Amino acid sequence: MKRTRLNTLIKISLLGVIAFILMLFEISIPIFPEFLKIDVSDLPALIGAFALGPWVGVAVELLKNILKLIIRGTNTAFVGELANFVLGAIFVMTSGMIYNRKKNKKMAAISLAAGTIVFTAAACLINIYVMLPLYVTAFHIPMDAIVAMGSKVNPLVKDMPTLVLWSIAPFNLVKGILVSAITILIYKKVSPILHKEGNYSKSSTKIERV
Repeated sequence: MKRTRLNTLIKISLLGVIAFILMLFEISIPIFPEFLKIDVSDLPALIGAFALGPWVGVAVELLKNILKLIIRGTNTAFVGELANFVLGAIFVMTSGMIYNRKKNKKMAAISLAAGTIVFTAAACLINIYVMLPLYVTAFHIPMDAIVAMGSKVNPLVKDMPTLVLWSIAPFNLVKGILVSAITILIYKKVSPILHKEGNYSKSSTKIERV
């Protein structure tokens, strides 16, 4: 039991480090405001959630953000890191819980689709009620200034609700789809590494075909 726990902790650590490294490579997309930058750092957490359980994915998300704070600090008054962890945890927990009920390719697609939808919806609600107000308070800037960043690239953005509808929602939807697609493509190749040393049963091996 102790050996199994140690193996799991080592794998969480490795996945967390990989997630942190991926977090450093952010890409701006011209159709979204400049403060929204896409990365695929949720990928290792999703792989961990699929292979070892949803709570492993959440642990990877937590470790990723802790490493980011320790090594690079914060330029968002911790708001960005909090949002990244909460939304990432929601994504991997939703997808991991569904996938672990029945491990096959169809269920993987269903779980990732559900995770993307829940993740996007959560991003909208959390930004409206928590994150955007925290940014306004932390940086002492008016909400109109944030909205202006959105309207600069999308004329449909006129206030906070339309900022969420036309910028934040599609941004997170695109991010979820991108990370999900990569997960589908590479999971089968990397999962045997995470399944080594007795961390799964023979029965689960037979039904996992992703």
